[in-house]
Amino acid sequence: MKPLITVIGSSNVDLIVKLPRFPKPGETIQGDQFYKAQGGKGANQAIAAARAGANVCFISRVGNDDFGKSTLLSYSNDGIIIDHVSVDTEISTGVALIYVDAQGENTIGLAAGANTTLTSEHVRGATSTIASSKIILLQLEIPFETVKESITLAQKANVPVILNPAPAQPIDSEILKNVSILTPNESETEILTGISLASDDAIEHAARLLRSKGVQTVIITLGARGVYLANKNESLFIPGFQVQAVDTTAAGDVFNGTLAVAIAEGKNLIEAIRFANAAAALSVTKIGAQTSAPYRKEIDEFLSSH
Repeated sequence: MKPLITVIGSSNVDLIVKLPRFPKPGETIQGDQFYKAQGGKGANQAIAAARAGANVCFISRVGNDDFGKSTLLSYSNDGIIIDHVSVDTEISTGVALIYVDAQGENTIGLAAGANTTLTSEHVRGATSTIASSKIILLQLEIPFETVKESITLAQKANVPVILNPAPAQPIDSEILKNVSILTPNESETEILTGISLASDDAIEHAARLLRSKGVQTVIITLGARGVYLANKNESLFIPGFQVQAVDTTAAGDVFNGTLAVAIAEGKNLIEAIRFANAAAALSVTKIGAQTSAPYRKEIDEFLSSH
């Protein structure tokens, strides 16, 4: 039976332009490709988890517009439970404007739209779903009070929480002590700790600092290099897989969504990270956010050959 994962987070539409390089202020650069795709960190992670083999309930909010309608259809097509994706009749669906350069790196500007109206009340309306979940997956593109309420409800139900602290902001230790797994990337780790990750020692120091705030397990994602894992039992670097990157837009989201699946299925942390690393590597070989999330068969085949 597939495990139930509840993802609580943002829904956006991504408008993507492929450029030879990023423009300077005041500069216009001629691009050669344009794509429209569904996005948002919450939605990306929900799609990644569903394609990797979980039953996924998504708690989110969209606008009453064409973007919102196409977003809901996209979730349904991937088998995501959308009973708790509500529609705001006054505010538009969130939109992200994304530039992707020739190396596959990206810059993103975001208009949060209906994501700002996802409240604690919406989350409390899904209390029974949260309580029956194997794991809860959260990010920070929705109001922080909603994130806090989600963590509180999960903690009361004894359901593990993965928090992807993106975009990064200061987080109180009272919140972090109820987070099972924290998954910041390098820049988010620097914001959360004030430590520049210029060396392996600095990465280890930052992970220790985060754990001292009460987080049970810290997984710092390091791009193509892989991740650094730290908890009470082990502290080690786990390498990623080397592939030719085309677009890194959703690599972190794919990592988080598939990590949740692997843990919900009972894999140990190192196995789960290797599974998520494989999915993230596959995702950067394709353009787009949700379009790049691999299916379970692709992940399993990749792992069997690497």
